[in-house]
Amino acid sequence: MTESDSIPNLAQIAALIRVTPHTLRTELQALGPEAARWHPTPDADAWCINEVIGHLIEADRHGFHGRIQTILAEDRPQLKTWDITGIAAQRRDCERNTFDILDELTTMRESSARLVAELRPDQLKRAGIHPLVGELRVVDLIHEWIHHDQNHIKQILSNIQAYVWPNMGNAQRFGAVF
Repeated sequence: MTESDSIPNLAQIAALIRVTPHTLRTELQALGPEAARWHPTPDADAWCINEVIGHLIEADRHGFHGRIQTILAEDRPQLKTWDITGIAAQRRDCERNTFDILDELTTMRESSARLVAELRPDQLKRAGIHPLVGELRVVDLIHEWIHHDQNHIKQILSNIQAYVWPNMGNAQRFGAVF
């Protein structure tokens, strides 16, 4: 049995899925709404923190939770892509209250964590076919979910660093040392 065929610790994965909004809430309660709406660059591709949180919601809906439900309901379904930037623009999360978006993510994640925690070993091997990457098994998706979350948590933390950078004065020089 290869490592990729072993049964993952579903309780641990469910806990990681559940904790992301709480991790973000702790940071953002200290940070405040102005920083959560701040864009690190004028580039339209550089999301503010609110937009990253909105993306996590839609990634659950269209990518992770949604795809897992489809795979469990159908035999080797053809999975769909989704318009990440179009949906982000429609959501208009930059204009929204950060904690309303976090509440939406928290609700979604409770449902998602239950879905993952209740998966049976035989369901982990079920797969769908994605038009860009090919076969995706449930076990692949639950691991990518954690990777995706951590990547966007890093993005949010980088936004916070960029937000405070201009106010660091000569302390910016420490950034080059460490």
